[in-house]
Amino acid sequence: MDETTIVPFLRALAYESAQEILPYYYEPSLATQRKKDGSPVTIADQQAEKTLRKRIKKKFPDHGIIGEEYENERTDADYVWYLDPIDGTRSFIAGCPLFGTLICLSFKGNPIWGVIHLPVLKQMIIGNNKKTLLNGEAVEVSKKNSLHNALVLTTDYQNIDTHQNIDHWNRLTKKVAMTRTWGDCYGYLTLSCGRAEAMVDPILEPWDLMALIPIVRGAGGIITDYQGNSPNLGRSIIASNPYLHPEILSTLNP
Repeated sequence: MDETTIVPFLRALAYESAQEILPYYYEPSLATQRKKDGSPVTIADQQAEKTLRKRIKKKFPDHGIIGEEYENERTDADYVWYLDPIDGTRSFIAGCPLFGTLICLSFKGNPIWGVIHLPVLKQMIIGNNKKTLLNGEAVEVSKKNSLHNALVLTTDYQNIDTHQNIDHWNRLTKKVAMTRTWGDCYGYLTLSCGRAEAMVDPILEPWDLMALIPIVRGAGGIITDYQGNSPNLGRSIIASNPYLHPEILSTLNP
């Protein structure tokens, strides 16, 4: 997939998604529904994904699509897109600007391009496993090599207690300088720009995580599932700079 073709298309997708989402941001009358798994969804999520799917099918009719809000299409295709129109819907509903659109293009199961777009903050980060650009400027993970100086992020402590070992997480938090719940996709952008040392998510879906992989790797980071395996189509993430990943992994999995 030629970079001069795909990057403008990725940007256009992200901007069109934002045009669907932003009119509903900070809207007091925004209605919220609950999906079968209990997670919230709004008309903004649904309309944005419809727009993304329409644009992709028009440009690449032979590609597959896997998204959060609608049924999968052509999942046996070589090229498959993963879409999360609003990653951080709870933040979006609450008026917190730390939400974004996630877009990934994969080839034969491997993510080759990833996008995080934070429309309120006007930040777009794009990675292809080799390089990562924030608003067109190259970024990289931090070089801190001590957990005592590290900022570690997660999305929700309750998810750790529900899906992983909370005692092991507490061991990690005692080792680091600071932990914050600046989570969802914003945490991975922060990590990839070198402003945090790790982002940990105990439970994720494919549309939550596939876009993150080429972004973190392109910034020089390490990204695995919670147990250190390949993150591709996994259900959890530990992402950090290469100096701290082994110790974080062993602390969370003693």
